[in-house]
Amino acid sequence: MSKFIISGFSDEIDARLSVQMDELDKLDIHYIEVRGVDDKNIAQHSHEEVRAIKKRLKARGFKISAVGSPIGKIKIADDFAPHLTAFQHVLETAKILETPYIRMFSFFLPASEAPAKYRDEVLRRWSGFIAAAKGSGIRLLHENEKGIYGDNAERCLDLVESLGSDNLRLIFDPANFIQCGVESYPHAYQMLKAHVVYLHIKDALRESGAVRPAGYGDGRVREILADLKARGFEGFLSLEPHLGKFKGFAELEPNSPANNLPDGGLKMFAIAAEALRKLLAEI
Repeated sequence: MSKFIISGFSDEIDARLSVQMDELDKLDIHYIEVRGVDDKNIAQHSHEEVRAIKKRLKARGFKISAVGSPIGKIKIADDFAPHLTAFQHVLETAKILETPYIRMFSFFLPASEAPAKYRDEVLRRWSGFIAAAKGSGIRLLHENEKGIYGDNAERCLDLVESLGSDNLRLIFDPANFIQCGVESYPHAYQMLKAHVVYLHIKDALRESGAVRPAGYGDGRVREILADLKARGFEGFLSLEPHLGKFKGFAELEPNSPANNLPDGGLKMFAIAAEALRKLLAEI
């Protein structure tokens, strides 16, 4: 039996953690993929600050689905040693927050050069991450992101299979694939599904790359969720609305209660949550 757990990047609601928790409570969402807390990225918080954040979360009944870290979001030519130190800090942060996952990336590559040129260096750096995380009980989740080594399905697969570690698994982001000109379903999904343990939920239009709520773009999110359900997937669906410039939802869904909310982060997050729940009800 499948079990979908809804989480999300609640810093898209508001920079303040207190407001994030207040609004997530109203949406009946009790997990957070923690990224921005009180105007600072979670990776920049001291471990003493993280312990205080953990107390605040626990007091309100919230848990962390993943640390939405920026690790791996540097240029491939940038010095790796300080970045590995930053990763070790994030690893301890994940332990304090009692989350099983850290979201990560595979380095920005020069747009004018072939990704294959940098493959060995990407694998070397990721081997360093995996070695540092050994024995921690925390899995490193690679997210497909535009402009990095793993921005298409083939290189995501290469990364996870070449490293061959139980500590490495994949986040699947349908919108990011669409924005990279990759067919999210069936192509990317069928190629990667054996390694996917976590999803970022947003959609996008193939023609423009504009982000849309799940089911309103070309990411085939409904089909992906249906297949996951049929396979008995148990894991997180993390809302990443990115809908700051999105207009026209009222025309698409005139009866939605989200239309009555004031413009801003909460409204966009509520629209994203409603779209996801609509898809889940349909499959």
